[in-house]
Formats: sequence, C-alpha cells, structure tokens
Amino acid sequence: MPTEGVDIVPLLAADEPAPFEVLNQTATNPLLLVCDHASARFPASVGNLGVDMAVQHCHLGSDIGAGALTESLANRLGATAVLQQYSRLVIDCNRQLLDPGAFLEFGDGVVITGNRNLDATQKQLRADEIYWPYHRAIDREIERLTTDKVKPSMLAIHSFTPVLNGVFRPWQIGILWDKDARVAEPIIRLLRERGFTVGDNEPYSGKALQDYTIDNHAEAAELPHVGIEIRQDLIDSEEGVALMADVFEPVIESIQTQIFATDIATRERTLHA
Repeated sequence: MPTEGVDIVPLLAADEPAPFEVLNQTATNPLLLVCDHASARFPASVGNLGVDMAVQHCHLGSDIGAGALTESLANRLGATAVLQQYSRLVIDCNRQLLDPGAFLEFGDGVVITGNRNLDATQKQLRADEIYWPYHRAIDREIERLTTDKVKPSMLAIHSFTPVLNGVFRPWQIGILWDKDARVAEPIIRLLRERGFTVGDNEPYSGKALQDYTIDNHAEAAELPHVGIEIRQDLIDSEEGVALMADVFEPVIESIQTQIFATDIATRERTLHA
C-alpha cells in the first residue's frame, strides 16, 4: 500500500502504450492466443535497467518473434489474441509474483542492475500497472469466448534461444503441458509428421511452476490448452514468421475441429444419460 502523504510516481506515462494489446476483440472463434513476452519495451520511468540495448533486445528482454507469430496466427485464424506490451525484464507476466524470476536480477551471464534491491513498493507498482492489467485482460477474453456450448482453447506462444548458458538446444519446437493432453498429444504428433524436431516438455516443462499464465487461466478453468515454444532462429525474420504461421495454421485448425467435435459428443452423452 502507498505510504500516506507520499506521492507515488506512475510507472507508465500517459503517452506510453497500454500494458497489453488485444487483437480481434470481436472474434467468435473459441480460441485465445496469448503472448506473455511479446515486447522488449521499457517504460521511460525505469530507464535502461542498467543493461545495454543489446541485452534489452536479446532473448532476456523478450521472446524474439513470438509476438509477430501470435499476431499472424490470430489474423489467419480469426482468433482473439492478448499480447503483453512491456519487457519481461520489467516484470515477467509468466511468473508468480513471489518467484525471483518475476523481477529478474541475473540471467544467462547478465546482471540486471536495475532490478537489484527493488523494494515492495516498486514491485507492487510494476504489478499494478503491467502484470495485473494483462492478466485481467486474459480473464475478460476467456469470459467473452465461453458459451453454454463450448469453452475456448488457449495457446500460449513463446520462443526460446538456441543456446543457453553455452548449451545448444536441438529442438525446433517445444510443446509444454502438464495434466491435460487434449492439445499437446495431437500437436506433437502433427508437428513431428511434418518433420520437425519437437520437444515433449522440452526445453522447458509445463509441469514446472514457472508457467503462471497457463496454470492460472487455462488449467484452473479446465480449458483445452498448451504452451508452444519455438526456437528463435526460426522466427527472427518476417520470412521465418510467415513460414511457421504456414505450419501452425492448419495444425491448430485441425486440433480445434477435433476438440469441438469431442465437446459436442460429450455434452450429448451427458444430456441423454
């Protein structure tokens, strides 16, 4: 809570972008795309967080290519997407707020000095102005897309660096999931059939705690869901984004058709039981 009599300077200036962007806000396709790390933008109020521009625009600052791919898929599929508009170095919206990674101080050999020794008020300000507005936007779109007939599916789009801490990662795509395999199993199969090296809970795991968006919004509501990680060298250009959108568009459409048919059949069996 703010200290009585002390003015708290806003994190975001009035002329800066909102903390999130919603694409296709009137779409009725029961599919929601989210991108937690779509932008490398810093609010002016935090300066450069003690890092140079190269760090801000590398994999530490954002998921390279993920925002562009999310936007392309949303437009191709006629689906709603919610994209977070500030760097994960300011606050990581895919972490619980008590997770040290929510306000990253050190990563891949880099010290983020602007995040060291943040006090509770500074952290709360970032949460109030970026983290919670983004997550409330996701909640609103889930509520809008949920009907008596169907729950929306939710896909979280991320990207990963080909090399981390000096170790090369061989996967081209990673599919992250925990207890619900409705989307994970067919998407892994379809991508492998297309010749991709696909990690099943690699290079990260959907069973880990560092997966707040899916855990909080999709698992809790029993929505069909999956986390998608794409190696950044595959989507770090317009051509790469277009190629991966060509791959994912029919795969997602196929899975959505299967899920919708299964949900209809399940409801009919329940009604006639």
